[in-house]
Amino acid sequence: MATEQTSPSEPARGAPLACPSCRSEEVPLLPGRTLDAEVAAVAIANARGWHPDQPLCLECVQRFADALGQLRRRPDWRGSAILPTPLRLGADPGLTGEGVTLAFLDSGFFAHPDLTEGEPGQRILRYVDVTRPGARMEDLKRPDVSSWHGMMTSVVACGNGHLSDGLYRGLASRANLVLVKVGSAKRIAHDDIRKGLDWVIRNRKRYGIRVVNVSCGGDYEASYLSDPLSQSAERAAREGLLVVAAVGNAGLHPRHPVVPPASAPSVLAVGGLDDKNRREFAGYDMYHSSYGPTLDGLQKPELLAPGIWVAAPILPGTPTAGQAELLARLQAAREDELRSLLQASPGIDEQLDAAIGLEPYLIRQLVEIRARDQNVISGSYKHVDGTSFSAPIVSSLAAQLFEACPALTAREARQLLIETARRLSHVPVDRQGFGVVDARRAVAEARQRSTSTPKN
Repeated sequence: MATEQTSPSEPARGAPLACPSCRSEEVPLLPGRTLDAEVAAVAIANARGWHPDQPLCLECVQRFADALGQLRRRPDWRGSAILPTPLRLGADPGLTGEGVTLAFLDSGFFAHPDLTEGEPGQRILRYVDVTRPGARMEDLKRPDVSSWHGMMTSVVACGNGHLSDGLYRGLASRANLVLVKVGSAKRIAHDDIRKGLDWVIRNRKRYGIRVVNVSCGGDYEASYLSDPLSQSAERAAREGLLVVAAVGNAGLHPRHPVVPPASAPSVLAVGGLDDKNRREFAGYDMYHSSYGPTLDGLQKPELLAPGIWVAAPILPGTPTAGQAELLARLQAAREDELRSLLQASPGIDEQLDAAIGLEPYLIRQLVEIRARDQNVISGSYKHVDGTSFSAPIVSSLAAQLFEACPALTAREARQLLIETARRLSHVPVDRQGFGVVDARRAVAEARQRSTSTPKN
């Protein structure tokens, strides 16, 4: 029996029209051929499989146009720029986590300008160090080796992109933060994470904390029935906190263990997605995340979010920052300026020091290689990977949900994120849980609940 064939670019007869980029159905569509050539170029680069012969919805066109306006500030944007997280997730630009407080547990923190300067100003409500009494907010102004990880996780979620003219901002760019140091770059002890969670539970009402992001894990696998850290995570959930934890990066290990607090039942464990730095859902793949079952037979993670190609800040005042700043200046310089710039900046990069005598075009090639090898985006940002950064992306999306529907409970937000996620058809369920977070659908559901909630 013959069957009617349809072109991949055409909907089946009678099917609702959908935007090829975001898959939204029954929305106004624009013919692709009417788009500005450079806007179309951004769409081609970030909507896998899209062709100008196809239409795009008005919202996607506007997102790509906005991204183009921001990317144009970089001379090397074509084909190499790391997209900002809100664009990659198709997040609602009208929500910024305003009025919501997120707590972060990590090895250390720094008061990065993306959290303290620009609109809406300084948003760090409190800093505490459970490993050392007497910690003060002033401590956040002194960068050290333990500062960079928590600085990155908190800025990935809540940064306003101040050092990138608003380009590399998080989904919760106006949210408030509470920073809880639970270790150092050398060690984060199992029980210190518990102490951090207990502190958040005790102080949740004082600071209005609704989301707890844990981008670190305990020392060992443990049953939530007896493990104090897991029990603290469960208590946090009972007290109305949404606990979001990185599942870990041991996916290539034969045992790929999931440790507390990510292994606790009520914790929203987040694995990593490799979205190829694109918006299009097709072609997505897995990052090497840890996955269950846990010792209690629980399947983890529940969700996936980008775990690679994530824009994050460079710790100011460090050798890495100096190297990134030099590379950015060299990328923006004319060829006749390269040698003098290198001569004026000795000792920052040994390979560049050794290249002073080369022809300018060879210096230019080396600069591009060094920038790529060091993951440098600009003088202030680099791209990073790990589920440590997947978790804060989900935490920041949760902040948008609470902003959209303040009456939403932590349990409801958790369920909403799960219900709106989309599975990758080619990835085993045990590795991805309920699938990739869908920022657009999750926020739409939260808005719907907000309008249907009875007013007292």
